[in-house]
Amino acid sequence: MIEARNLTKRYGKLLALDDLSLDIGPGEVFGFIGPNGAGKSTTMRILACLMRPDSGTAKVCGRFVESEGPAIRRLIGYMPDFLGVYEDLTVDEYLQFFASAFQIPRKQRRSIVDGVLELTDLTEKRRSPVEGLSRGMTQRLGVARVLIHDPKVLLLDEPASGLDPRARIEMRTLLAELGRMGKSIMLSSHILSELAELCNSIGIIERGKLLFAGTIEEAYRKAALGDRVRITLEGGTDPAVAASVIEGDGRVLRVSTNGTTLTIDLAPEVQERHFLIEKLVAAGVRIGALRPEEARLEDAFLRLTKGSVQ
Repeated sequence: MIEARNLTKRYGKLLALDDLSLDIGPGEVFGFIGPNGAGKSTTMRILACLMRPDSGTAKVCGRFVESEGPAIRRLIGYMPDFLGVYEDLTVDEYLQFFASAFQIPRKQRRSIVDGVLELTDLTEKRRSPVEGLSRGMTQRLGVARVLIHDPKVLLLDEPASGLDPRARIEMRTLLAELGRMGKSIMLSSHILSELAELCNSIGIIERGKLLFAGTIEEAYRKAALGDRVRITLEGGTDPAVAASVIEGDGRVLRVSTNGTTLTIDLAPEVQERHFLIEKLVAAGVRIGALRPEEARLEDAFLRLTKGSVQ
């Protein structure tokens, strides 16, 4: 649904995109990750036909962004990071306006607007002025707007930006439903734990360069991340002594101590954890609790990036 090849974009001396190539397939929910200024918004603006690359090509639904912009705009829904709304309209009037802009026949507009209001849980707000909506409601209205013409591809730039915890949960639920509906979604966010739940693939970009693109599991393998286990010791056992018991095992990447707790990072291919208990018990170490933790997207991001910004 999205094909980008060798996209390069400069703003004066700043290299915003550096030879970026990626693919997003039908029904794929692609999380686009990177620090501010990494090139996420620039990539989305190019795909939304709002900006031309200096070099390289891109296709959306098989059409070239450089020459087939009007056709592509009918196939995509683009929500920028800062969403502008017409505050002097009601929610219903706002959506009716965009339905008209997309030349949806008048007889169909009511049912279509009713449908997107229900999907975004805004039905009760349909007669409310846009200017009175909360930040979370405004973001949901933005999603409703990009759905009004039933696009095949959604480009959502920080849709959860500035939302409180409840609004973020509601937005996550909505995006998960859109994914189940088969929409191809390119989604940027700084909330990596939510991307890990929503996305079936990710891309990591830094200083305009795409460092990684693939599944989350592939990102963990590239970052050499496995599961993490925290073990709380009892009986006055010296944590350093307990750590030394398992540090030489090839299945263990690293061991750190914090008070009476051992934090053990396992190699990516290791699925079983019982050997930790066996080795510690055999050495006379008393275990109070064992708490496994799965690898986290935040850890992979930190491993695969250098922390540099433009």
